[in-house]
Formats: sequence, C-alpha cells, structure tokens
Amino acid sequence: MKKDTHPKEYRTVVFKDFSADYAFLAKSCANTKDTIQWEDGNEYPLIKLEISSASHPFFTGKMMFVDTAGRIDKFNKKFAKFAKKDQ
Repeated sequence: MKKDTHPKEYRTVVFKDFSADYAFLAKSCANTKDTIQWEDGNEYPLIKLEISSASHPFFTGKMMFVDTAGRIDKFNKKFAKFAKKDQ
C-alpha cells in the first residue's frame, strides 16, 4: 500500500441534520470552521447536513420537501422560456 495516501486529520466530528434536528458523533476528515458543544461537554467540529437517515424518505417512510438552496426557483427561471403560453 502507498504511504501518505490517507489524510492525517482523521478526527471526531458532529454531523447535524438541520431539517430533522438530529445529530450524531462520528469520525471524519472533512474540513469545517464551525464547532458545536456535544452532550459530553466537549466541543467538536460541526458538519452540517441537509439530509440524513433521520430525514431521508427511504428511512422515514414519508416524503419531506427540502429546498434549501433555491434549486426549484433556479430551475423555473432557467426553463421559463420553454413553457407553453396560454392562448
């Protein structure tokens, strides 16, 4: 196996799904500037999630509408010129 291929900053972080208000502690090397205080009183880096197992329709059995980045509005503006006009 090649040396120095894996990241050296593999640390404990908090992943938080803001749409379901669900957080869990895991290991990651993802970069973040945000931090959060965990239940054990320690402060950990925070990775913000839009969807996790707590909010994904496959795991919850119900559909949730999530449009945090305004993707629908962007799509509608982009393809408005192709829409049929009422005659």
